Amino acid sequence: MTDDFTDRLIAALPSLRRFALSLARAPDVADDLVQITVERALAAQDRYDPSTPLMAWLFRILRNAFIDMTRRTRTRGAETDIADAPEAASVDGPRETEARVMLDQTMAAMRDLPEDQRAILTLVCVEELSYAEAAAVLDIPVGTVMSRLSRARRALASRLGME
Repeated sequence: MTDDFTDRLIAALPSLRRFALSLARAPDVADDLVQITVERALAAQDRYDPSTPLMAWLFRILRNAFIDMTRRTRTRGAETDIADAPEAASVDGPRETEARVMLDQTMAAMRDLPEDQRAILTLVCVEELSYAEAAAVLDIPVGTVMSRLSRARRALASRLGME
């Protein structure tokens, strides 16, 4: 039964794919449905009743697979292909949350700093300007940049409880 069954299953693939496309309306989902159908049919071939038309049996398996997939998709919610959101590939939920909270706290603490310290922190630590570039932007000596930056870092650390 296996050789004849496999041959008939292979011959049914184009019809299965057309039916899957009509249900799913997406080629990649249709291909998944056909694969699921073939896997299930091969696993259950000993339960196939030869008096039943093979195509009807395979179409029923495919339709049930589609229903299962639809239910899973509904309960799973929105999905995004990883290729469409590469930044999501390596997201560590707790670490991402901690980083977001720390960033929010740091931004709030920076808003409380005096304007001259906030400006120097932004230029050097956020915008990554050199001390000389920051001095040129603010029209102050490099030594003043270094002393303001030092005071700003200490004040920020204090506000964040990192002393």
